[in-house]
Order: sequence, then C-alpha cells, then structure tokens
Amino acid sequence: MIELIPAIDIIEGKCVRLSQGDYGTRKVYGEDPAEMALRLEDVGIHRLHVVDLDGAKAGHIVNYRTLERIATRTNLCIDFGGGVKRDEDLRIAFESGAQMVTGGSVAVREPERFLSWLKQYGSERIILGADAKDRKIAVGGWEESTALELVSFIQEYVQKGVRKTICTDIGKDGMLQGPAVDLYQDIQREVPEVYLIASGGVSSIADIERLAEAGIPAVIFGKALYEGRISFQELERLMRN
Repeated sequence: MIELIPAIDIIEGKCVRLSQGDYGTRKVYGEDPAEMALRLEDVGIHRLHVVDLDGAKAGHIVNYRTLERIATRTNLCIDFGGGVKRDEDLRIAFESGAQMVTGGSVAVREPERFLSWLKQYGSERIILGADAKDRKIAVGGWEESTALELVSFIQEYVQKGVRKTICTDIGKDGMLQGPAVDLYQDIQREVPEVYLIASGGVSSIADIERLAEAGIPAVIFGKALYEGRISFQELERLMRN
C-alpha cells in the first residue's frame, strides 16, 4: 500500500493551506496544529509532513515551538521542512522533535552544506525537497524559479547518496485538481532507486489510489482532507487496509 502522509502547513502557529504556494491565498483550518495531528494519529496515521511556511519565507526556522508541541503530544514520525537553511536550523528541528528534515532551497543554493547534512545524519533522516514548476526546480518558498531540470536534479543527488525525495508539483498544489501522475511516473522510471513522495493536487481517495496503481511509494496530501473531500473515516479505512 502507498504510504499516506498528511501535511500540516504552519503560519503564525496555525494550521493553514495555500494554493500554488501563494501566501495571499492562505486559509486557516485550525488554531492548533497539535490537535489536528492528534486526530490524524487517532485514525491510524503514522507519519506527518510539517511545513513551516513562515520559515520558508524568512529563510530560517520560525515555528519550532509548534513542531515541538506536535512531537510531544503525539507519537507520529514527523518530517519537517521550511526555513531549514543553516546547521543551527537543522539542530533546532531535530531537537524540537522532527525525525526527518527536508531540504529544498539549501540543496539548490548550498549543495555542499546539504551533502554535509546527508553525511552527518544519513539518508534516512535527510530528505531532498524537489519542488517544481513546469518541471523546473523552484526555491525560496516557491517564489523563485530556477533553470534546473527536475529529473536531473533528483538524479544527481541520488548518485550522491539521497534515498528519499519529496516532489511537489507547484502548479497542482492546493488546487484539488488531481496529482501529476505522469510526472511522478517519469521520475520513477528515470530514477527507480529513489523513494518518491508525491505531493500536490490530491483531491480524493481516488487520486491516492491512482498514485498507488502507478507504483508511487508515498503521497502527501492536505487540503483535500481539510476541505472534507477525504474524510477521516475514509482515511481510517485506508489505514486498516
């Protein structure tokens, strides 16, 4: 079964979602992300993707207290991203309860630093963030596009020891129009050894099933859950199966 990873995105300590990474589209879905995490744990979820959107914009970790609260109130395995740019950010994230950290912008702008983290903490704890628009890597909270080609970017890092990558299709993210299945299949075909975590566009259980049928190992989803398009009951049934 495909690994199910709900996302909790945080702005000012609150649970929010954006559309296509646009901070102007933010919608608050809960005052306390830890309460949402507890609900997810109650239906059998084991892993959570937590994104510090304030941190992604500021260029350093901001909402580490919220991460800490989620980690201390649940037994969820948390992968954390957003604003992890310096060694100090990484230390704070791990000390605040993250088991894994995703590095996106730092992998583009400071590859030597990212590789040093990979060497120090290992490929199980350091995840490559590969956020893309029109198959080109984007950084800085998705506000800056690059000329880096997505598949080549992932390929090069896998050759250097990366084993897991979260790939978000920015054009799909938060739009509830279905995931970029063809894109993920292309990545899987070109880089079969990577543990690919698909992110962006999931609108229903059927979308998750499509990704599973396509052989994608894991999926991140958020807005569909918060908008009621995926119910907690459906999620519980999936986890039981």
